[in-house]
Amino acid sequence: MKLINHKVALIFGVVICAFNTMYAQPGQKKKIDGVVAVVGDYVVLDSDIDKTFIELQAQGVEVKNISRCEMLGKLLEDKLYAHQAIQDSIVVTDGEVNEFMNSQLDQMVEQVGSVDKVIKFYNKKNLEDFKAYFFDVVKMNKLTTQMQRKIVDEVEITPEEVRTFFNAIPKEDLPVFGAEMEVAQIVVKPVISQAEKQKVIDKLKELKKEVQEGSSFFSRAVLYSEDPGSKSNGGYYKLTKKTQFVKEFKDVAFSLQEGEISDPFETEFGFHIIYLEKIRGQELDVRHILISPKVTNEALTDAKTKIETIRKRVVDGEISFAEAARQFSDEKETRNSGGILINPRTMESRFELTKMDPTLYSQVSELKDNEVSLPLVDEEQNGNKKYKLITVTNRFEEHTADFAKDYLKIKDLALKEKQIKAVAKWSEEKIKETYIKINGEYRDCAFTNNWLKK
Repeated sequence: MKLINHKVALIFGVVICAFNTMYAQPGQKKKIDGVVAVVGDYVVLDSDIDKTFIELQAQGVEVKNISRCEMLGKLLEDKLYAHQAIQDSIVVTDGEVNEFMNSQLDQMVEQVGSVDKVIKFYNKKNLEDFKAYFFDVVKMNKLTTQMQRKIVDEVEITPEEVRTFFNAIPKEDLPVFGAEMEVAQIVVKPVISQAEKQKVIDKLKELKKEVQEGSSFFSRAVLYSEDPGSKSNGGYYKLTKKTQFVKEFKDVAFSLQEGEISDPFETEFGFHIIYLEKIRGQELDVRHILISPKVTNEALTDAKTKIETIRKRVVDGEISFAEAARQFSDEKETRNSGGILINPRTMESRFELTKMDPTLYSQVSELKDNEVSLPLVDEEQNGNKKYKLITVTNRFEEHTADFAKDYLKIKDLALKEKQIKAVAKWSEEKIKETYIKINGEYRDCAFTNNWLKK
């Protein structure tokens, strides 16, 4: 059960712990898991501090140097955010909370095998008991997150403020940025024939007919669907209009009547049919079957020939890599920028070598400046193969921060500092105007914030 202990704890960000019950002796008043603090409409229990310690330990965080006072301070901040979110009319709907809980529950079930195992791990009576417990926890966390986001999103920074921030850093304290590179690629995908597409469409129509004649959609999805995220669960998903699914999928799902099965339709992942199992207000229970048309060996050979021809033209100087990407690449995300890749961590074009994806690093680490790789085979999410060429368009050696060269990084550092100051100022103001009470021994804590209003 080690896997569930760690991963389930991380998913919800909370760990349930069995505490010894404290019984009061006759004639004596004795606190049972007493309230140690109140922030607005929220209370903090002594056990909340214990639970947070356990949560951090489950995530591998060393807690021996964290005091109970410091932990209470963090909990007080969370409650203040949540309380003020309500005052500012930030709305977290029951639907949003339930959608999040169901999504996380699906992930846990996928990891451990069944809902019963998850419920047993959390020592709950049944699914309703499990969801009832987590509902308030999830709602408060969402309110906290949205309030924090509102504070920092309102912070903007000007170029002059960035310059002032940079000039205020002593030369000996300037940050050092690691070696980086910019990478571009050209992608050629094999052309899937109409005949292969029609085979898939015909198969999905056949499966639809079988279900309409009495077969189980669940079993057909388990047997035939190629979606790894839902295949084992009979193709099941909960869906709202905010769910991060491709537009074509949501458009079809929300056009169906309860109990209806769609005709086959295409997305970037392949062809689908959807069965609308249940409508729950703005939430749908759907099942789907995904089948991707297969790339023939002939199409794969043609794609390789095409990319070899592109490479030769670039190497011979007939066309630049960037222009070849704009003209011939099948990857719409990078085509217009001349094939330049965007670092998903920073949303910049630079990749720090020590933090680069290992696969990408192995493909570019030996390339010289402007050298074009040999055709590389890559695989899409649906399992189909594609070819790509990679080149390094720019390199940046490890260096001390330079205002002109590293403006975006410096701007990010300056913005973070301004956001921290804005949060501190916000906290100071809201503490003054919010009802806060600290009880018992915790009144002796030396808090960073003025929770005791001294």
